Amino acid sequence: MSDEPDELTLDSLRERLEAVAAALEDAETEADLDEVEAALEDLEGDVEEALDEDDEDEDEEIEELEDEVDALGDDLEDARGPYAEDAIATIEDVGDEIESETWTEQGESDLRAAVEAALEDINAVLGTSLSLADDEALAERLLATLEETVAAIEDADLDPDEDDEEIEALLEATDALESEVDDAQTWDDLSVRQQLQAQGYYDVLEHVKDFPPEWHALKVHEKRGNVDMVLLALETFDSDFMEEHALEALERMGPEEAIEPMVQRAGRRDQDAITILGKIGVEDEDVVETLVDYVDSDSNPLLQKVTFKALGEIGAEDAVQPLADQLVAENLEIRSAAARALGLIGDTRATAPLADVLADDEDDTARASAAWALNQIGTEAALTEVAAYDDDRAYLVQAEAEKAGPALEPAA
Repeated sequence: MSDEPDELTLDSLRERLEAVAAALEDAETEADLDEVEAALEDLEGDVEEALDEDDEDEDEEIEELEDEVDALGDDLEDARGPYAEDAIATIEDVGDEIESETWTEQGESDLRAAVEAALEDINAVLGTSLSLADDEALAERLLATLEETVAAIEDADLDPDEDDEEIEALLEATDALESEVDDAQTWDDLSVRQQLQAQGYYDVLEHVKDFPPEWHALKVHEKRGNVDMVLLALETFDSDFMEEHALEALERMGPEEAIEPMVQRAGRRDQDAITILGKIGVEDEDVVETLVDYVDSDSNPLLQKVTFKALGEIGAEDAVQPLADQLVAENLEIRSAAARALGLIGDTRATAPLADVLADDEDDTARASAAWALNQIGTEAALTEVAAYDDDRAYLVQAEAEKAGPALEPAA
């Protein structure tokens, strides 16, 4: 290639482009290609400088020249290699895919066959004896084997000029591996019914009484206490109908295995999930923390009432003060629901605020709920507060007072 001229003219730039193109055609080694790349970068800079000059007559021709320079750059990239690093990159991509996907049984068989076939080809190229690692989980075995394969290729230190045939063979083997892994079956490749069939959801069906069969299977799983299958139905079916029935089944079952998925749903203000957590009735730290956040949710009274009941059923002592604060809420239903939740919890700290409601609240429904809650607490102090209202204006309050009186009498 000739030395760069001092003056940047269209003719001089084109001559240099032709020289670079000829040098690229004659290049035989990576070193030759490095020289071509350096000359091409210099040319690109000068073409850009020529475009910046105020010569509108030549702008169009220089832009065409710039396109030719870009095309020559693409030709240069195509001429490079092959590189062993490209085979390594493909193997690493395959490893990422194996680790991130969920594979069916057929898919795992496909993966095993793909890796073993690739190892056979790679061993033939490198003269190694790589084999599938001997661990328990297939995915871990495959990933460990691929890591060993990468290390073996790196140790081979293949030169792109001297070992081009070996590198081409490696690339062919790793490209085939990538293609076969892409074709291996994942859970996402299956329909919902196929996924459930593979996990045994329909195994309980000897005959179908209800339509759709998924609903009948759900009923059988509930009856048999198969919580995992009810949760599977809830997570898998994209159906409001099946979601409703799965949630109803969990509410009836009240299984502790459902705590984690219900907490996740409750974190999205799902009232059905909150109700189920109440039925489960376990004073789990995550459950209580999630639900207490909704106690003061003034914008959604329905959410508050569901939450109050669930906290009461759980017996959440950490919720006593937040619930007691709601005994003076403007909404009488909220005051009443808070009182009943405190009664369910049964903590003596609620005695005084409940007694205040009984004495001062203008709404008899809220007062009756406070009286009921005090009876539920059941201590002498709580029962004494209720018993004093045996001639109350409100029948429901009077009825609660009549229950408290006998409980205070000493045993005969």
